[in-house]
Parts: sequence; C-alpha cells; structure tokens
Amino acid sequence: MATSTLNRDTHEIQSGLDSIVIVKALADIPGGRTLDVSDVASGVNVLKAGHIIIAKNGVYKPMPVDGSSYDSLPSGYSYVGVLKATISVKDARAAIVTMGQVNAAACPYTVTDAMKSALSNIQFLYA
Repeated sequence: MATSTLNRDTHEIQSGLDSIVIVKALADIPGGRTLDVSDVASGVNVLKAGHIIIAKNGVYKPMPVDGSSYDSLPSGYSYVGVLKATISVKDARAAIVTMGQVNAAACPYTVTDAMKSALSNIQFLYA
C-alpha cells in the first residue's frame, strides 16, 4: 500500500491548466488517496490534473503512459476517476474526482472511449 508523510517541505507546482481541467467536481473519493507511483517513468516529477487514476485491490495509481499517450490498462485494474489537481510524484497524495465534468481538451493525454465508458459518472467535454 502506498504511503506518504503528512510533514513535508513546502513547494509550489504550476502547471497552468489546473483551473480549467476540472470543470465541475460533484463527487470524489473522501480524503483522497496516496498513489503508488513506483511505475511512473524516471524523470517525471509531476502528475498533471486530468490524469486518469486506476485501482486494483485498494492500490491506486496513475494510468500508465507510453510516450505521449496512455498505455493499455494493466490486468486486474479498473478506472476509478480523474486527478483533480497537479501533484508532485514525491508527494503523491491525490484528490480523485469520481463524478462531474472534465475538460478533456485540457487533460494531459487523450481520454479514450474505453475510459469514458468506464467513468460513466464523469462527462468529458470538448473531446
């Protein structure tokens, strides 16, 4: 299970698109989740708002990326929501939207039809 410390150094992350990615957050996972970022490529320092989040057996992680697009869904995992705000990989505490509206045009990677279908409580706009 992924863990994080509640004592951390203060730092600012500016992605520029956070304010337009999540159009309307109507529901989320209460308290958020700490993401397992062990499979995130080295050199990636942040996960941007709008990143698809997946889970298996209570382990939450960002959807794998292959270059400039999402990779295939790992076996046994399911789509659970969308990252609400950009976070540091070193401090992977995430708010995850499960119902609402997302500006798909501002997401870091193209949201596939399979993702849209699985996340039926989220309306992906401008795709």
